[in-house]
Amino acid sequence: MMSATVLYMSISVDGFIAGPNVSRTNGLGDGGERLHEWVFGAGRSPADDQAEWFGDHGVHDGGSVADRLTGVDRQVWDESMATGSVLAGRGTFEPADGWGGDHHDGVPIFILSRHPAPPEFADLPLVSYISDLADAVHRAKAAAGERNVMVHGAGVAQRMLRAGLLDEIQLHMIPVLLGQGRRLFDGLPAEQIELEPLSARQGAQALHLRYAVRRSPSASGA
Repeated sequence: MMSATVLYMSISVDGFIAGPNVSRTNGLGDGGERLHEWVFGAGRSPADDQAEWFGDHGVHDGGSVADRLTGVDRQVWDESMATGSVLAGRGTFEPADGWGGDHHDGVPIFILSRHPAPPEFADLPLVSYISDLADAVHRAKAAAGERNVMVHGAGVAQRMLRAGLLDEIQLHMIPVLLGQGRRLFDGLPAEQIELEPLSARQGAQALHLRYAVRRSPSASGA
């Protein structure tokens, strides 16, 4: 079985993945925690009480979080935590404080960036900063083996879509309108990218949507 690149993102109905004023100390932006309450609970964020909320195998310890989830939400979480590597942009990775150097279960993390890793992230053993998109995707797939690659962040997702390198999109849609912030697909060119609906599963708070990205003739022939 070939590894697939799969974008996993929590998103508002009006398309935002973070609130306004994202910074290193405000990684989800103002009000952005609402998008992750389906995992962490109301009024909580991944930064709160890490010793209580996260286990010993990364910021997103599958066992620790999964114990609090049920039904569809538990299934979706388990699927995402079964991925074999993570590919993200530095605009996602660094405001999240590098996920403490371990996103989940010790899998390799590849960060797409034109710049080398800042000193605070340079010595993290699981993390590699890579400037070339095709090389980053190749290395993430090789590291994942037969498992899928988890893709995170707006910038890297848009670049992969333009290059025909993103295989699936999984959105956890939250019934809220943020109004402002960072939208997931704002940077795409004015052309249609067709998606094939694969599933829609309603969780306790989030509607989990899964799509396959249909390859255009130009992308598939690149």
